[in-house]
Amino acid sequence: MKNNFAAGSKTLSALLVSASVWMSPAVLGMAPATAAAPVTGAVIGLPDFADLVDRVGPAVVNIRTTERLKLGGRGNADGQPGEEEMQEFLRRFFGGALPQPGNPGGKTVPRGRRQAPSDEPVQRGVGSGFILSADGYVMTNAHVVDGADEVFVTLTDKREFKAKVLGADARTDVAVLKIEGDKLPFLVMGDSDKIRVGEWVIAIGSPFNLENTVTAGIISAKQRDTGDYLALIQSDVAVNPGNSGGPLINMRGEVIGINSQIATLSGGSNGISFAVPIDEAIRVSEQLKKNGKVTRGRIGVQIGEVSKEVAESLGLKSAQGAEVSLVEPGGPADKAGIKAGDIILKFNGVPVNRSSDLPRLVGGTALASKATVTVWRKGQQLDLPVTVAELEADKAAKAGKGKGGKAEPEVAKANALGLKVSDLTAEQKKELGVDGGVVVDSAEGVAGRAGVQEGDVLLQLNNIEVKDVKQFNAAVAKLDAKKPSVLLVRRGDVAQFVSVRPSAK
Repeated sequence: MKNNFAAGSKTLSALLVSASVWMSPAVLGMAPATAAAPVTGAVIGLPDFADLVDRVGPAVVNIRTTERLKLGGRGNADGQPGEEEMQEFLRRFFGGALPQPGNPGGKTVPRGRRQAPSDEPVQRGVGSGFILSADGYVMTNAHVVDGADEVFVTLTDKREFKAKVLGADARTDVAVLKIEGDKLPFLVMGDSDKIRVGEWVIAIGSPFNLENTVTAGIISAKQRDTGDYLALIQSDVAVNPGNSGGPLINMRGEVIGINSQIATLSGGSNGISFAVPIDEAIRVSEQLKKNGKVTRGRIGVQIGEVSKEVAESLGLKSAQGAEVSLVEPGGPADKAGIKAGDIILKFNGVPVNRSSDLPRLVGGTALASKATVTVWRKGQQLDLPVTVAELEADKAAKAGKGKGGKAEPEVAKANALGLKVSDLTAEQKKELGVDGGVVVDSAEGVAGRAGVQEGDVLLQLNNIEVKDVKQFNAAVAKLDAKKPSVLLVRRGDVAQFVSVRPSAK
């Protein structure tokens, strides 16, 4: 489970665990090394982070957010929140209990005590951030300030500023704030493309509202694809609720990432944390400063991963690229001639190794610019020119549903794949926007086990377009039972390759 970790304003009862003790070789029963002993390599001592923390710590800030409790017309007669509204508020922001001064256990406020009226700001959560420049630009996570009515930034010298949110981008989880100050301490940005797995890094933030807490570890992996818009930096630095938005810093004192997520089953640190690469965060921050939002490119395709079986069947050397499952009618890709079933291998000459690479490449391309998309289609590589459009929120590609009735279609017997298929009517072809294909009347055997269903439309078999029942069944009859084959299957709006192996005759 991946959790964002902006914390509610809770106090912490911490348990201290003793560290291990170094023991000499003699105590362990080992013979001492002699002068003639072979040297296996230089001994590398553990780093001392004290000077580094002294230098960078003042530029790391605590971020406190508040929200006005909105009752939506419900509540008590005196305008105060009712039981239901207060419980919902507590559940969302404090896990069911509202911490009070002098109440370290976070016990729920008893009924009859004063509750926060609807026009009074109530503390919403605590996160971290860092100062980008001496004139008061601050970077943090978008989820730290999401939904906040007021944001306050506190420095290590206890100065507090009310901050203005210049913009936030949920896709990258980056937000930029502005505080009114000058000659403020600030951090130097590093190059996240040059980081190395195994190098030491530190995180500074406010876990559980414990300001300026320093934790250390190493970079565990680069380009960790978590299914989000960005590939993230993985480290084993201890990161907990409240560290959100704080910097991940290398031994040169440079910011290489923004701590954003943790992988956890308990809600606390399990040694797997993720940071937004600073290179991408800076690109996003420049747009947020200028426009208050981020504009990204799109070409209008829905994509998926290319499996090893599909790559082998299509004649690709390796499982790479992005499989096009849906093309938005009238969109940039449609106008460029990109089709469902194409494998996008490159965008503007840059290889697409995984499907998640494509949205990042397209998103970073200037709007209205011309780009070249390299696709793999029917065993050939094609370069198609496409004009990049602007990504719109929740833009969904739509296509025909194929609802036309069957007008005396030719029905075939079940073939070696376990499929009974019939020809598409002219009306169905027009609605689907295809020239050929067959519709599945029943799917049993290997095709059924692979997930093919009644009503699916089959468009390709091993790079060959399916024209009609006769041609499809003839092609199936010639398949090698020892080799996997792939069907391009369209279901509703989406097309996807499905790997099957014919039954032995």
